[in-house]
Amino acid sequence: MTSAMLTDLLKSLGLLGAALLLGTFLRAKIGVFQKTFIPASVIGGFFLLLIGPQALNLTGVLGVPAEWYNYYSMIPGILIVPVVAGVPLGLRLGKGGDSEPGFMKNCFPLYFIALGVSMAQFAVGYLVHTFFQGSFDLYDQFGIELGVGYVGGHGTAGTLGNTLKEMNLPYWEISQGVSTTTATFGIVGGILIGIVLINWAARTGQTQMLSKPADIPVEFRQGYHSNPAKQNSCGRETTQSSSIDALAFHASLIFLACGAAYLCVQATKAAKIPVLSSISVWAYGMICMFIIWGIICKLKCDFLVDGAVKSHITGSFTEFAVTGAVASLPIKAVAAYIVPIIVMCVIGYVVTTGFLVFFCKKYLKGYWFEQMVGTLGMATGVFITGVLLLRICDPDLKSPALASYSLSYTVMSVTYFALLNMFITLPTTHGVMTAVIVACGITLACVIGAIASSRICFGKVENKEGTKAAV
Repeated sequence: MTSAMLTDLLKSLGLLGAALLLGTFLRAKIGVFQKTFIPASVIGGFFLLLIGPQALNLTGVLGVPAEWYNYYSMIPGILIVPVVAGVPLGLRLGKGGDSEPGFMKNCFPLYFIALGVSMAQFAVGYLVHTFFQGSFDLYDQFGIELGVGYVGGHGTAGTLGNTLKEMNLPYWEISQGVSTTTATFGIVGGILIGIVLINWAARTGQTQMLSKPADIPVEFRQGYHSNPAKQNSCGRETTQSSSIDALAFHASLIFLACGAAYLCVQATKAAKIPVLSSISVWAYGMICMFIIWGIICKLKCDFLVDGAVKSHITGSFTEFAVTGAVASLPIKAVAAYIVPIIVMCVIGYVVTTGFLVFFCKKYLKGYWFEQMVGTLGMATGVFITGVLLLRICDPDLKSPALASYSLSYTVMSVTYFALLNMFITLPTTHGVMTAVIVACGITLACVIGAIASSRICFGKVENKEGTKAAV
């Protein structure tokens, strides 16, 4: 890469940043964006998509090189590597601080329920693939976008695109676009379904925290705190800037894992090692980070790592990855699959909601609804979507639901990414139905795990209706 190419890339990132700022402004000012909680990155990305060659084609008039949109399509696949590699860094599975005693017990069944619903989404997506296979010219991986978009969110679309590109599959950009579309359906629909469920729970006494849904804080709707005294801290400064900036230190650890991951990919492919040579770079990134974090803990230097700082770094990468993914969305190609996409998303809503309500109510003990609604937000959007819904039914976060939800999500996300590569490659290597069977099998295993862990932790007790169940 020449100096001119790097300069051009930096210029294109300037436009990406401007779109992200525009999205932040529009989110703060326009009611419909606030009510649907569309992220600024998605709004900004759609603005770039609108002026781009796929829509109004104003790039020439505005002096924007069309080549920049090629950069934008590749950015998600590149940035998702440090995002996923950073997941294990700072991972702590200790107790939940001041939360109620015994809350940890709910984490075990909730983990299995959360993982089970993500696997069920893969099964639904690939089943829709088999249903429409004769009517549409579907590529092998069509259907996985439901689980990638719903549980994974907009950022994970880059993971899918990256993996398919590494497999030299020409439709990687289309699949990345379909994932971005399902993620948009997921986050909007998930919030609306969550609010409906909260109203139902408040009327029927299913939630222990309120008799009517609380108003959503204005800061959540606008996307910022106007009062500096209420603004949260980005995390601890674990290092002194006289030596190294704390952000640079955390970023260095993440980039170290990424570099090691690329070396692993290069070495396994050069040696032509079966299976290992087909693992994606982001998966190796997670493995390398587990090793790095293990070494840090072994040396008792874990005080140098702050999970909040790491999350803000990877979150920043995600914002730009999402903006780039939406900006480069191949509209015409995605529109060709709009019917199976809509069917897939609608069935996804039903299965996700039904699965979580049934199993959370049956196998969680105490604050089942609060934990369920948080998991619903995660299973259709991202972690913060779950926090948002939880804040509506537990405004002061007095219940232990946030701690239980956070811990189960952390472990589930690691497992999810560990399994994702398998579900991406299965349709190509063994066929779509094999992917369906495997997804259903893991879902069943998760259900069994939820039942077993619930009964081990709580035993059989009487529920409100007087029937015996593990709650």
